[in-house]
Amino acid sequence: MSRNPTGIRQWIWRAFVQTALIPLVLVEVVLIAAYLLTNSAIRDAQIEHLRETALSELRTAAARESRVISQQLQEVAKATTLFRNFTVDALEDDSPAAPVPLELNADGVRYSPRDLGGAASFYSGLTPPERHDLQKVARLHRLDPLMKALHTSNPLIASLYFNSWDSYNHIYPWFDTAQQYPSDMNIPSYSFFYLANAWQNPARAVVWTDVYLDPAGQGWMMSAVAPVYRGGMLEGVSGIDITVSSILDKISRLRVPWGGYALLVSRDLSIMALPESGEREFGLNELTEHYYDDAVRRETLKPEDFRLYRHGQTRELAKAVATRNEGVMGLELNGQQRLVAWATVPQTGWHLLAVVDETEVFSQTNALASHFRQIGYLLIAGLVLFYLLFFAYMWLRARQLSQPLLKPIAGISQMMGQIGLGRWQPEAVSSEIRELDDLAQHTQAIGAQLEDSEAQRTKMQERLELVLESATESLWENDMRRGVMQLRGRLPARFGLPSVQLSEAQFLQRIHPLDVAQVRAELDRMRGGQALRYESEYRFADGLGEYHWLLSRGRVLERDPQTGETILVAGTHVDIDALKRVEDDLRQAIQQAHAANEAKTHLISSISHELRTPLNAILGFAQLMRMDCSPEAQPEAADYLDEILLASRHLNQLLSDILDWSSLQAERPQLTLKTVEVTTLMHECAELVALDVQRHGLRLEFDLPPGPVEVQAEPRRLRQVLLNLLSNAIKYNKPEGRIVLQIETVAGQVRLMVEDTGLGIDESLQAQLFEPFRRLGRESSNIQGAGIGLSLCLEYAKLMGGSIGVKSAPGTGSRFWIALPSVGTHSAQPLRQRPRIVYVEDDPACQLLVRKALADLADVSVIGNGRMALEHLLADPPELLLLDIDLPELGGAQLLRVLRQAPGTRWLPVIALSEATEMENGLDFQGWLSKPLDLDELRQRVREGLQELDFSPSCTAR
Repeated sequence: MSRNPTGIRQWIWRAFVQTALIPLVLVEVVLIAAYLLTNSAIRDAQIEHLRETALSELRTAAARESRVISQQLQEVAKATTLFRNFTVDALEDDSPAAPVPLELNADGVRYSPRDLGGAASFYSGLTPPERHDLQKVARLHRLDPLMKALHTSNPLIASLYFNSWDSYNHIYPWFDTAQQYPSDMNIPSYSFFYLANAWQNPARAVVWTDVYLDPAGQGWMMSAVAPVYRGGMLEGVSGIDITVSSILDKISRLRVPWGGYALLVSRDLSIMALPESGEREFGLNELTEHYYDDAVRRETLKPEDFRLYRHGQTRELAKAVATRNEGVMGLELNGQQRLVAWATVPQTGWHLLAVVDETEVFSQTNALASHFRQIGYLLIAGLVLFYLLFFAYMWLRARQLSQPLLKPIAGISQMMGQIGLGRWQPEAVSSEIRELDDLAQHTQAIGAQLEDSEAQRTKMQERLELVLESATESLWENDMRRGVMQLRGRLPARFGLPSVQLSEAQFLQRIHPLDVAQVRAELDRMRGGQALRYESEYRFADGLGEYHWLLSRGRVLERDPQTGETILVAGTHVDIDALKRVEDDLRQAIQQAHAANEAKTHLISSISHELRTPLNAILGFAQLMRMDCSPEAQPEAADYLDEILLASRHLNQLLSDILDWSSLQAERPQLTLKTVEVTTLMHECAELVALDVQRHGLRLEFDLPPGPVEVQAEPRRLRQVLLNLLSNAIKYNKPEGRIVLQIETVAGQVRLMVEDTGLGIDESLQAQLFEPFRRLGRESSNIQGAGIGLSLCLEYAKLMGGSIGVKSAPGTGSRFWIALPSVGTHSAQPLRQRPRIVYVEDDPACQLLVRKALADLADVSVIGNGRMALEHLLADPPELLLLDIDLPELGGAQLLRVLRQAPGTRWLPVIALSEATEMENGLDFQGWLSKPLDLDELRQRVREGLQELDFSPSCTAR
């Protein structure tokens, strides 16, 4: 990984920044942040207070102006009540009244044709002329002075009227009613009449109508109406009209703060009065103009567009006004933010809304917030300017401090450069700084030490090259990227190579054609990162074209860190031509020995056959003679015949053993393995030798499990092995000794054991026990035997996938056993021993490391090469095998294939270890770990493997 070194000047500056400036800046930033946060909190509190004050003032203004409207409406309502009362009095006054000059037109309408300074009269043609109540008309004209006075006293009042049930209209001021009203006008159908009836107004109080278009021609207006009853009957309605324009005029003069405006909303949330400034924002035009074609014939109310809930921008406002009598809320009108405060007029249920610009309301608070913000910006700008100047000053100080350091350090660097070029004694630089001066002196001393070390290295290099030249043909380096091989030593001269540097193709041309494929495969494995070690034997041509055997070994020195491909490999070439000639001679000798062995086997077979023919006659006739001889009549003859039979049987058994051993040596047979119940088999074998046990004065004991124990074996050969072991225990036992038959189960294998109390066998002689025709000093004794029984037992045990073993010591007797694979379950409690692990590895450091790491889990034994490991594993398989793939003599992969072919190790658990990144396909192992080893992962894998074999590591730890 590349890095950019920092100069001392930059380093000093960085130290200043990190140790002094940054903490100082952080402290200042914290203080400023605290100030800004505190100032912001205070500012927000002040602004919030101002906002609440403004909103409160807006609510107060709305409430105040609603009271003003309420007072004015109360005056109108009082005037309506007064007018209604005088109307009732006038109608109930029975005194004669002067008739009113009225005209009757062709449509049956009776009306006042001219303005006499009083009210106008209109009797609808809907009522026949003969039914016109002229007396009522005369009485109502007495009210004209009152109506005139009320109209003059209150500028809001547009007109005063009385409407009777029979469509008579008495209205002030006068206008041409015949021209304005339709001749068939039905007055009781208008809201200013039916709102006052008993059903709509049971309390007979003053009520207010919605805004409607006045049939009298005065435009949009609203009315305060009161019922007039006479004799319990609704005689009519007294009312006072207020035009919308007059309300607008009043509302426009209301004192709404911040340049706002007010509007009046009815109980059903329809806009009753809207000033011109509000028309643009609400998107409505106040109906100050009117069209009377339909209004004089039927009642015309304001359009639905004047209802607040019909518009999306005022729908939320409508909900709020409908649920609360007063309040304030913000909303967007025509793209502008507005604040709306409302209050309810108690007398009518109308709502006065005050609308103001939110920006105007909060202009002072926003100005205050902007002022505080500017102060904070100025403070930060001042601080930044101060620290810029301060940093510039510190940078100059750093440059001044670095000057006394740069020159000595540069001099010391030059000294190191001269030492690197081989000038070991450069001139030392001087410095005012004591540490730098000492460093220069130490650099000069290092140069002297390096001079001595280089001299010693050169001398040792010369010695090493001499040793390598005497031990190897050459040293080589293979640059696999460039495909170039560099050679050193005797090989180029001896084999007549054109140069010490050859391309890979040139080198392969000298290799025997039959060996090129093998060498290429090894090089490809190394190049692809599949192996760290290289080893190959091949024939190499010299300058005359003659081939000589070379052993090439090497290791990977350098890999590509990105792809894992091998870059550089180095190793040695060793001349093994003489060794190969010895191997050829040895191979021929082995073939000759094999041929001699076959001849010997044929000879033994022929001799055994020739001996067995007369032996059969001797044994047969001896048995017949023994059957005819009575022990009581001829005791001496019977004893002679028994001796003949005993010797004949022994000789027959000896011949059978020799033939079996000979056939095994000639060709190993394939046994058919079956499931054998060994507890019963051992009892049967004991019964067969019971007479011999009694004759020798021995005791036969059993230590067998109560339930069945099954193994995989060939029944006849297993019986033969057990009888052979029992025969030896009888022959080599002490007088009055004992023989014990036992069964033990260890790591999935069943051991059938025969233990005796004989003389025992010295440990140094036990390795020869299973060699044929070896009796270990018993050849001259009177104990019969040829010394091939145990060798036959060993061969049969191997053929059945098992092993055979012995434990003995002089004077304590012997214990022989045959171990076979267990099948099924049994009731016997297996003997729990400490599990055994075999680690096959040629590196001593790895051997020691793994043994230490697994010491508390199992007994670990190590083997250094593949061939020794194969012999050991086939003879005595462990519970678990740790196998290194790169092994001398016999590779780990080949060793594993051989183990998987042998019955005894076919199911042996194996954990493979390798330096390669990928394992070869087709290998049968239970786990794989890459080198260098992770000891925790190794212990976990071993613990899992032992648990699968029913070994608990916690129970096996010592």
